[in-house]
Amino acid sequence: MKTQNDLIDFSSNDYLGFAQSNELHKNAIQILNEKQHKNGTTGSRLLSGNNSLHEEVEQQLATFFNAESGLLFNSGYDANVGLFSSVLQRGDLIFYDELIHASIRDGIQMSNAKASKFGHNDLIDLEKKLSVRAESRTQENEIYIVTESVFSMDGDSPDLKGISELCEKYNAHLIVDEAHATGVFGKNGEGLLQQYDLEHNVFARIHTFGKAIGCHGAVVLGSNELKNYLINFARSFIYTTAIPLHTVASIKVAIEELVILGNAEESPLLKLRTNINYFNQQLKDTNHKLNFVDSTSAIHCCVISGNAKVKTIASQVQDKGYDVKPILSPTVPLGEERLRICLHSYNSIQEIDEILNLLGTFAG
Repeated sequence: MKTQNDLIDFSSNDYLGFAQSNELHKNAIQILNEKQHKNGTTGSRLLSGNNSLHEEVEQQLATFFNAESGLLFNSGYDANVGLFSSVLQRGDLIFYDELIHASIRDGIQMSNAKASKFGHNDLIDLEKKLSVRAESRTQENEIYIVTESVFSMDGDSPDLKGISELCEKYNAHLIVDEAHATGVFGKNGEGLLQQYDLEHNVFARIHTFGKAIGCHGAVVLGSNELKNYLINFARSFIYTTAIPLHTVASIKVAIEELVILGNAEESPLLKLRTNINYFNQQLKDTNHKLNFVDSTSAIHCCVISGNAKVKTIASQVQDKGYDVKPILSPTVPLGEERLRICLHSYNSIQEIDEILNLLGTFAG
């Protein structure tokens, strides 16, 4: 499948091809026609914007992700800003992975909590900081730990079981952003927490729908109490027009598609996993001296130091017909610039072979 620039797609987050599915588009439109809905939602969900479809899909998502409740937000950014800025209170302490997404950092900064970063996926560093801070904790203070299940600029994952155990040991609340694990991991694409049976060990989960689900929006999953709290205190939920019903319908049909396809032989999910496994096996079997970050996700990053150098190599690969994007500093730390390669269910084995050969030629 090709991008708008007529290049073979190794850059988009459309891991399953859902964003380009005519069938899913048709099914979403059918839902809107049945609802006799035309365009906008006309207001905040607390005023005129709420619709039975919002509540229906929130229940669908809670069931799919095995959660008590879910609340839809207009985007992953809105979900993270709303969650962290409202839940964290003065005197609370939150520990965050140093590579956490900008939307989470912004939400933390908007809160009154004290924040402390720990080394990327470094549980030893995290426990050192937890043990020091726990000594001065009062009964009124809460401790939160936040991480991503798949990091967007590295494609790697933390030891979620280990972090969950630390949360239990120090009586901390775990929050996990599953944006890039949604639709990729789990039996039907439910994410890494459910793959490891850890979904009930978390305070909140954030699943976004602009990646593998192929549309837009996000859901915060947690308890009924958390949902009711966010409805009343999350400013990015309260003070905005409700998420459009076309988006909600698109989420609904995409989740239904994941359930229907499951692990069927020709499902996009299995094709994606086959491509990920093949890509990693080829990296092991070839003699290319490519500096890839270890990843079992759809995101694979080849570190090439220097903005000028990585831009040149990206341009050379694009000239050969393959769409890859350079990630430059300061988006990533100086010296850790990289080519970010995204694998999809629709990439062929031949295309994977060719892009690895091109990288071996230009960057090896």
